[in-house]
Amino acid sequence: MRLLFLGDIVGRAGRDAVCAVLPEWRRTLALDFVVVNAENASHGYGLSPGIADELLRAGVDVITLGNHAWDRRDMIGHIERTPQIIRPINYPPGTPGKGSVLVTLADGRRVLVVNVMGRLFMDPLDDPFRTVSEVLTRHKLGLTVQAIIVDFHGEASSEKMAFGHVMDGHVSLVVGTHTHVPTADCRILRNGTACQTDAGMCGDYDSVIGMGKEASIARFLRKMPGERPQPAEGEATVCGVLVQTDDATGRAIRVAPIRHGGCLHAAWPEF
Repeated sequence: MRLLFLGDIVGRAGRDAVCAVLPEWRRTLALDFVVVNAENASHGYGLSPGIADELLRAGVDVITLGNHAWDRRDMIGHIERTPQIIRPINYPPGTPGKGSVLVTLADGRRVLVVNVMGRLFMDPLDDPFRTVSEVLTRHKLGLTVQAIIVDFHGEASSEKMAFGHVMDGHVSLVVGTHTHVPTADCRILRNGTACQTDAGMCGDYDSVIGMGKEASIARFLRKMPGERPQPAEGEATVCGVLVQTDDATGRAIRVAPIRHGGCLHAAWPEF
């Protein structure tokens, strides 16, 4: 199975870039399944129902979120009606939506996607290690499901790396989101789980993590509240990771980063 994960979509530049390339990538990369994190897709803050539907029409199979999940109040009802959109699983009980989704492909293969949020330098949610481990007691890689993807939305590289090692051999891919900067550690761990500490963002890198430079820099220089930063609107780089798995075991056999367009050095998978 070929699985594509794309990092945080930031603003119009990011979502336009993703919608432009994804239909062609599904064909040329022979993609079976596509997941994107879209918690910053609506003007840099949250996700609107209309933009969510636009991404799903463009070829996204599952949308994950993060700490900006509820920046748009109209998402609260929409997430209940749209199972392809999931929020971090370790939000408290009673929070709208679900933290995981099981998708059956047309050929009968099944993919589980789990969204979880870290706790270091983030909101104090439930234990991400325990909550994901509980889900995995009901879904066994290579037995009940052919692939498992976990989006770990977190600030600290150490927490993301630790989580990847804990999940090694139990899921197909652990990929970090939230920091918007792609890391250089894309690899397959010892027991067959593909891992990258952060996938990066789909947005304009001539910016401060996707937001306009001037307003963002002013906050650091003056340490005073001011104009709310808005997404940068230049050419976006689409950042993510492509994984090929073994259907018999669900483990990764190949993994590579993707960086396309914009001002970052390009990276393209050779398989």
